[in-house]
Amino acid sequence: MDARIETKTIQTDRLLVSYLTAGVLEGEPLLLIHGNASANLFWDDTIAALCDQYRVYAPDMRGYGASEALPIDATRGLRDWSDDLHSFIRALDLPTPVHLAGWSLGGGIVMQFAIDHPQEVRSLILIAPMSPYGFGGIKDIAGTPCYSSFSGSGGGAVNSELVKRIAAKDMGNESPSSPRNVMNQLYFKPPFQVGPEQEDRYVSAIISTRTGEGFYPGAFEYVNDWPGVAPGTTGITNAISPKYVNLSGIVQMEPKCPILWIRGADDAIISDQSLADFGTLGKLGYVPGWPGEDEYPPQPMVSQIRNVLEQYQRAGGSYQEIVMENVGHSPHIEKAEEFIELIRKTVRA
Repeated sequence: MDARIETKTIQTDRLLVSYLTAGVLEGEPLLLIHGNASANLFWDDTIAALCDQYRVYAPDMRGYGASEALPIDATRGLRDWSDDLHSFIRALDLPTPVHLAGWSLGGGIVMQFAIDHPQEVRSLILIAPMSPYGFGGIKDIAGTPCYSSFSGSGGGAVNSELVKRIAAKDMGNESPSSPRNVMNQLYFKPPFQVGPEQEDRYVSAIISTRTGEGFYPGAFEYVNDWPGVAPGTTGITNAISPKYVNLSGIVQMEPKCPILWIRGADDAIISDQSLADFGTLGKLGYVPGWPGEDEYPPQPMVSQIRNVLEQYQRAGGSYQEIVMENVGHSPHIEKAEEFIELIRKTVRA
């Protein structure tokens, strides 16, 4: 890791937060919020590239990395993380408004923060963000549930072998479900890979994810609706279930800040045909009993994001969508130089 990047901790009024930081004191504050099954180490090159111009902070969010392991109340959607982020900014006594960049789940967290604290956000950078309507069990651009149980979302909708291997701190590549192989197949578009040392750091970040009912993936219950599992009330994957999260309220945010949406054209996770979505897996024949396109289609995640951002623009805001070709779920890593240039153009006083 770049020698300029410091690892620090700070006690907020909610939890003890571990974070990476670097930069110039006179620079604009820029906060980088990581995604699911990851940690702030996925930002190390981004921090190193931007610290000459900005004051950069990358916290480990609740349930990840070296921050205090407090359970997630999924019934609050993303608000546990939004509240934690607010307490982190206050504890650091950062001047607001700040610039917020969120990747994947982090994109949802920064949207929730903007809804909760619109006066404190100067710009939003959404990097392969989750849909504003949550992940799994919904259809159409308005996020209508396939079933009232929200089946196919939440803690039961996760690769259980991956969870076991995260819990076992598996750094190997023997299983297709090892964190290393899942990262190289789904986080990035094959054949892209980072160097061996960087790859080890990223895998160590993935296996720092806390597992169990209060963490990843969370509790779940069995239901009669296909595919047979529905959200519980605790843990990370339940918090992103459409049963508990809806970020379309960002349309009413005042004052509105500019939004930059960056995504990979070949993202296998956040997509209108996501390989992590039961609608897609059923359609492809990987999960038996699929009830069909009318009843349980693939979730149109990208279309849902665009629909909400277009509403935001019609309501007086502004957004820009950047699609990076030949890129998967990690634009900031797969096309780092192009990504950094976009940030420099966006994050200005």
